[in-house]
Amino acid sequence: YRELHTFELQAPTRVIEWARGSRVCVAGYGQSGGNEVLQLIPPPTLQAKETQGLCPERDFKVECGGFSKRPVYSLKHVPDTSLLVTSGPPDSSVQLWQVSAEDSDVIKSVSTIVTENGTGQPWAKIATISARAPWVLHGSTLDSVHITEVELRKDVYKGVSQDAEELSGVAFLGCDSVLLCCARGRLCVADVRQPQGPVLAVPAPAVPLGEQWCLGSPSAGQGCQPVARLSSRGLLTLTDLRKASEPLASARARVPSPSTGAEFLSVSWAPALPGCLAISGFDGTVHVYDTQSWDSSGREAEPTFVHQGHVLGGAGGSGAPALVTAHTWHPQNPRTVLSAASDGSLHVWDWVQP
Repeated sequence: YRELHTFELQAPTRVIEWARGSRVCVAGYGQSGGNEVLQLIPPPTLQAKETQGLCPERDFKVECGGFSKRPVYSLKHVPDTSLLVTSGPPDSSVQLWQVSAEDSDVIKSVSTIVTENGTGQPWAKIATISARAPWVLHGSTLDSVHITEVELRKDVYKGVSQDAEELSGVAFLGCDSVLLCCARGRLCVADVRQPQGPVLAVPAPAVPLGEQWCLGSPSAGQGCQPVARLSSRGLLTLTDLRKASEPLASARARVPSPSTGAEFLSVSWAPALPGCLAISGFDGTVHVYDTQSWDSSGREAEPTFVHQGHVLGGAGGSGAPALVTAHTWHPQNPRTVLSAASDGSLHVWDWVQP
């Protein structure tokens, strides 16, 4: 490691999100209520452009926070605002939060976006953008996709689909189109310029049936980057949406197959390191891969780096092995990753270039 910082949260979290001023937002996912929603200030060394040597402040600090009565399974910052949106069971509604001004340390609940027939539906997958206005893309199934203007609480798009397949991820491809990934691996796109427009399936390469899939959408500013999908058995596929019917690349990750489904499955592209992605959710590790040499053979790939900090240095106490519940890349530092685990540990780490 070049740098490794740890922070122990009061409760496990499954979301990590970068907010304004390089702040980090996390939230609990317990079922008993009273889940914390926190905004943390990262260690000063993380903000430095070069290694500063010893630094007296090497820990995260809690800047402000609030409480959610429901588990938080997804959290997104609304760009160019002080707003957060969250989602989680028991339904497909989306909660809106206001991060208070500098003279207050409170993150307060503002309102709830409720969709028609959302009661009893899976929790909503969400994405945000502020191209024309602050928007949140949300939906739990293909036939329940909406885009809502956050400040006016007004729908600007509602997808039309007869398919009720559950979604595993959603993303903006820009201000005019969105990408949807079904839990079974199918990709779909929709044109935002058609307020009641259809949700169209992408003719992507076939993926094995019986597996759960998650989405790794292109990084902001890298529109030509392929779409990554990760299956519950460790299969990674890369798809170029411009030639979606032809497989671009595939590989098998060197990870154990999960025994309890794909609840914490995650794949993400590095925003400042071309061709690199990270995966987690199989055990207590985070794997980093360089995809630039991949082909369509699907053979096992060698990870560039494996973070084992949650296995070797977690909070412990429960006796159960730590499971990584979330990870995210630093938006500017090329090899800096944040990861959280089921034992309440939050790590930020940067590995040495081989």
